[in-house]
Amino acid sequence: MSGKYRRNNKKGTGKKILILIFVLISLFCIIFFSARGRFQAPVAEQAVSIVLTPFQRAISWVGSQLNYVTSNVWEIATMHEQNKMLRNEVEQLRIQNLHASEYDAENQRLRALLGYKQTATQFDLVAARVIGRESATWSSVIKINRGTRDGVDVDMAVVTDKGLVGHVIEAGPTSAKVQLLLDPRSSVGTLVQRADSRVAGIVEGDMDNPTMPRMVNIPKTADVEEGDVVVTSGFGGVYPKGLNVGTVAEMRNDEGGLLKIAVLEPAVDFQKLEDVMVITASREAPPEPLKTPPQTPGTETDPAAQAAEQAAAANGDEDSSDSSSSDGSSSSDSSADSGEGSAQ
Repeated sequence: MSGKYRRNNKKGTGKKILILIFVLISLFCIIFFSARGRFQAPVAEQAVSIVLTPFQRAISWVGSQLNYVTSNVWEIATMHEQNKMLRNEVEQLRIQNLHASEYDAENQRLRALLGYKQTATQFDLVAARVIGRESATWSSVIKINRGTRDGVDVDMAVVTDKGLVGHVIEAGPTSAKVQLLLDPRSSVGTLVQRADSRVAGIVEGDMDNPTMPRMVNIPKTADVEEGDVVVTSGFGGVYPKGLNVGTVAEMRNDEGGLLKIAVLEPAVDFQKLEDVMVITASREAPPEPLKTPPQTPGTETDPAAQAAEQAAAANGDEDSSDSSSSDGSSSSDSSADSGEGSAQ
C-alpha cells in the first residue's frame, strides 16, 4: 500500500513540475519577445489575457460575492439600527401621549373646580389634592395635601364641583384627613330639594352597601320619590345649606316598618376622587334656630305647664274684671238706698 501511495505521490509531483515548467516557459517567451520587439503588443496582450483571464474571473467573482455579502450585512445592520430608533421614537411618543392625556384630564378637573369656585362666591375655598386613603377603611377616609398652614381646620366641609365629599376630622400643618360621606360614622342633615316636598332626614354611610349612602328617619307618609335630589339642610354648623348630596335611587321601609329609607346615588364619584376643595369660610346665613321664650333660672317648666299657667292667668284676669264690675254695681245700689232713706 505504501508503494502505491508513493507512485501516486510521484505522479502528482510530476504534474506539478510540468505545470510549473509550462508557466515559466510562457512567461519567459512573453518577456523575451516583448523585450526584443519581435512580438507585437496585441499578441502579447492576448497571451497575457489568456493566462490571466481565469484568475481575473475568479477574483471578480469573489469580489462580487464579498460585495453582495457586505452590502447585505450593512443593509441589515442599518435596518436594525433604524428599527431600534423607530421603536424608541414610538415609545417616546407613547409616553408623551400618556402625559398629554393625563395633563388634559387634570386640566379638565381643575377647570371644573375653578368654575365652581367662580360661581360659589359665598364660600372661601382652598383647592387640595387627594394623596392617600386609609387601607382599613378605603371608602371612608382620605388624606389631602392641605393643612392648618393653608387655613384648613377640623369640621370644615369638603366638596367638588359635583357635590359634597365629607368633612375634615383631623388637620395637621401640611395635610388633613377627611371623613367621606360614605363612612357609616358620618351623619349629615339633609332635605329633599323638590319644592313641594322638602322632607328632612339624615344621610349616613351603609356598611352593607359602602358605595351608596342612605337617608334615614323619613316618615312613612313623607313625599319622597326616586329621582329626587337631596341637599344639605345646613343644620349642625358643619355643612352649609344647599350642597348636593345625591339622588334617590331606591325607596324602602326600615326594619320596624314605621319609617322609610332612601338609598342615594352620591353626586360625587368617590372611586375617581383626585382633587377636592375645602370650604374654609361661608358667608351664607345659617338657618335660624327655633325661638323659645326666656326663662328665669330655677323656674323652667315644660311647654304644657306653661300653657296651663297662661290659661289660668287669663281666667284669673277675667274673674277679677267680673268681680270689680259687680262691686261697682252693689255700691251704687247701697248709695241709692241711703239716698231714699234720707229723703224719706
